[in-house]
Amino acid sequence: MSGAPVIAGWDHVSSGKVRELYVPTGTPDIRSASELLLVASDRVSAYDFALEPPIPGKGELLTRLSRFWFTQLSDVPNHIIGPSSGGTPVPAEVESRSMHVMPLEMFPVECVVRGYLVGSGWAEYQQTGSVCGVALPQGLSNGDRLPEPIYTPAYKAPQGEHDENISYEQTVDLVGADVAATLRDLSLHVYTEAAAIALERDVVIADTKFEFGQDADGRIRIADEVLTSDSSRYWDARADGRTDSFDKQIVRDWLSANWDRQGTPPVLPEAIVSRTAARYAELIERLGA
Repeated sequence: MSGAPVIAGWDHVSSGKVRELYVPTGTPDIRSASELLLVASDRVSAYDFALEPPIPGKGELLTRLSRFWFTQLSDVPNHIIGPSSGGTPVPAEVESRSMHVMPLEMFPVECVVRGYLVGSGWAEYQQTGSVCGVALPQGLSNGDRLPEPIYTPAYKAPQGEHDENISYEQTVDLVGADVAATLRDLSLHVYTEAAAIALERDVVIADTKFEFGQDADGRIRIADEVLTSDSSRYWDARADGRTDSFDKQIVRDWLSANWDRQGTPPVLPEAIVSRTAARYAELIERLGA
């Protein structure tokens, strides 16, 4: 993707829908890198499309959220390289929206945890009484808290393609029984711990998704963004409505009402952009991130 910022000491190697990836200058390729720089842009995506215009300040806000949660969940190994570890310096102009990380061999699994019945889960429950094959009690309503969080993994598709919900047994086929169990257990642990921390601040984490990878020593680490407004549904526990969002559901709702998902998505109106930015900032303040 063109337009990635030039960063002294770092070479740009790839672009995601939201983030730019860099290796130290002179590194032959990403597989040779001993360190990486993830830089969050202000781009916003929904339904696997990058949207226009960007959300002002979004990259910095999402980075603050990830750093906050990595610190809160310090019992779970992550991919952050601390300041004391040395390595290639991160220039001040991108420091607030970047993460200096170690390279990992990423697992092709989106580790989704759902604590509440909402979104595609609610739609499936209405049809089948279950979510991703996990049977749920009868009589639940949209937005209800589940009896306990459920793990509903997805296969992480290549960029531009849709992730596909898969069964736990399929994750075993993809990564082996031991790794599949570790990914499930870590995901449920992180969600449970984070949901309790957020609820103390009158914030509900309805659902989220994690990614994990393996370092050079074979240790499994949580990676990429974690518990951001892009990867999670955040609700205001103080509001009457259970789905009063601090996340990009504002964008999804507007798109659903104004686009049939055919062709190029429409440009987001200024009111939606400013409202989304304000809610992202309010979440940061509420959590104390």
